Amino acid sequence: MTEEVQQLFDDANGHLALGELAEAETYYRRCVTLDADFFDGWHALGMTLMKLDRMQEAIGCGLQATTLKPNDLLAWTALSQMYVRMGNIPDAEAAKANARILSLGGKVVKDSPL
Repeated sequence: MTEEVQQLFDDANGHLALGELAEAETYYRRCVTLDADFFDGWHALGMTLMKLDRMQEAIGCGLQATTLKPNDLLAWTALSQMYVRMGNIPDAEAAKANARILSLGGKVVKDSPL
């Protein structure tokens, strides 16, 4: 991650802490535009969009986060919450199942041998 992306992320977190969700969204979007592989940016953007009740966009970000880090417990938990808010219980349960696997020490995606 570049210094610029880190600064944008820090600024976004500051706006989020102050409840300035629209501003936080703008900064998080800039982060992932500059670094499409920035997991924390996608995750934070998804959570911010969920707070803004823009669930379809939030789910897209949540899916990107789980694609980047498929063995991240928090990402799957957040995605499950997003699906619940959309009323999509089957997908919420599937995401929750992945979170449960991870919480028990398992992996959703096995590490590839080198």
